[in-house]
Amino acid sequence: MTPESSIATGLVGTEAIKHFVKTLPTAPGVYRMYDADSEVIYVGKAKSLKARVTNYTRPDGLSLRIRRMVDATHHMEFVRTETEAEALLLEANLIKRLKPRFNVLLRDDKSFPYILIATDHEAPELKKHRGARRTKGHYFGPFASALAVKRTINALQRAFLLRTCSDSFYKGRTRPCMLHQIKRCAAPCTGEISLTDYAELVDEARLFLSGKSKSVQDHLAEDMNQAAETLDFERAAVLRDRLSALALIQSQGDVTSRAVEEADVFAIAQEAGQFCVQVFFFRAHQNWGNHAFRPRADQTLSEAEVLEAFITQFYEDRSPPRLILLSHEISEAPLIEEALSARAGSKVRIETPQRGEKHDLVKHAHDNAREALGRQMAEGATQKTLLKGVADLFGLDEPPRRIEVYDNSHISGTNAVGAMIVAGEEGLSKKHYRTFNIRSTDITPGDDFGMMREVLTRRFSRLATESAPEAEDDQSGMPDWPDVVFIDGGLGQLNAVREVIATLDLPREVIFIGIAKGEERDAGREKFFIEGREPFMLPHRDPVLYYVQRLRDEAHRFAIGTHRARRKKDITKNPLDEIEGIGPTRKRALLERFGSAKAVGRAALADLSAVPGVSTALAQQIYDYFKGEG
Repeated sequence: MTPESSIATGLVGTEAIKHFVKTLPTAPGVYRMYDADSEVIYVGKAKSLKARVTNYTRPDGLSLRIRRMVDATHHMEFVRTETEAEALLLEANLIKRLKPRFNVLLRDDKSFPYILIATDHEAPELKKHRGARRTKGHYFGPFASALAVKRTINALQRAFLLRTCSDSFYKGRTRPCMLHQIKRCAAPCTGEISLTDYAELVDEARLFLSGKSKSVQDHLAEDMNQAAETLDFERAAVLRDRLSALALIQSQGDVTSRAVEEADVFAIAQEAGQFCVQVFFFRAHQNWGNHAFRPRADQTLSEAEVLEAFITQFYEDRSPPRLILLSHEISEAPLIEEALSARAGSKVRIETPQRGEKHDLVKHAHDNAREALGRQMAEGATQKTLLKGVADLFGLDEPPRRIEVYDNSHISGTNAVGAMIVAGEEGLSKKHYRTFNIRSTDITPGDDFGMMREVLTRRFSRLATESAPEAEDDQSGMPDWPDVVFIDGGLGQLNAVREVIATLDLPREVIFIGIAKGEERDAGREKFFIEGREPFMLPHRDPVLYYVQRLRDEAHRFAIGTHRARRKKDITKNPLDEIEGIGPTRKRALLERFGSAKAVGRAALADLSAVPGVSTALAQQIYDYFKGEG
């Protein structure tokens, strides 16, 4: 890959592009187009940079979308690569990072969880994993959701009795824990099973997750029958339960496949200019879940074009399986195969099956894509109707694109948190929810307005500093600035909030609406307060009233949940955190030596002093703390 070049010419559109074409090589590479504000508006790759970019200088052969892009181009940058496959991978990386408005964008991107059998310990641990694969072990996945992983791990515990505890917990055990008592762990920590026999359980689990489920089940069934024949009914019952757990795992997927051991299945549907891509993950002949994506793409693009762009971005930071099944033929399948094979270190095939079991899997994915798109459009139509109703009833010039609702939660002022929920044209937008830990020491415990004042000051001060009035989320299209903010309270609360906001000198107008609860907090009797209008109520059965109530209830639910999580964290805080002089390093050293905080509390003074980094004075302090003298 050679360094890129950039020259500002002062030219615009076709003339600017003609200027750059003169010096371009016929080698493969990636090009970027910039607008007048130096924002990247398009990223493309080419087998020949000169030939590809020259096409943009012939307007007659371009679509309306491409002509708009060319007209907005002020300058360009280029990166030369060794191969077209390398250019394809670089293009996907730049699109995901820069999010140009004329490219197909993979929105609501997410990382998928894996199951890991970590082998960096004498007794391998079974656990959920996300992120980089730095831990030594066997990885199985991806799974479409954390819930699917949790459900599978629970069944694997019953089937193979592998431990799920942390290494420090394992080291500190002196007797088997509850999981052993309920027959979910073989308890290698206390020698209830030898490490050799435990290693056999690990191998069985690995084989099962690798697709060798029949051989594992046959082996267990044979052992069960032998145990029954020798009248060892207790062992036979244990093996029977393990077989039942394996059957449970296999029954969890709604689709199984005899012909496909490992594949990702992609299907795309389009309606009214909106796209939905369903991805199904098949591993070990089992469906490990599916996820719906809604890429942002120009409605003039075909389903195949959007799917092709989607695939390269999807695998930009993921490991591809050996087989990828698609609902539509894509023009650059051989090139994408080459690029993904290079990334995976093994052959990757792309197929668009027309018959047989593979075609049935793709059709199932396509049916799911169409149904998901239909639900999305129906919900969107309902949401637009509600937002128009909000605009009409509250006197807004146009339907709001972003609504924010705030609530507080605390117990006598302790663990106080503020919560913000967000709703827009696609319903609740949970990725934009925010929590605020109340920091001020000047707030009287239980002062809800003081907490709300801190939350709104922090929220809008940062918004005014970091976001332009028209800024929006590149992936979801959600504006950064709210059009409407609902506040829990009457006229006094609303006026006080407006005074706080007035001191911030915001660059754009935001409508604040107070909601006062009805008598005896009766839902449906709420009064609404807006500056310049008399307080009013909405008809009892008005859909907009129900909508606002749901938003308020969601804010309350989110605030309560955040508060409870924080309170639970405080309750379960490690006692070592309370001892002055113990930071992360010394805490880790103590836990590695003794296994748990409780074991530290039982340790002798001499044993504490022997821990690296713990002085005699600190050992005495720890000893006194746990003996009640600190």
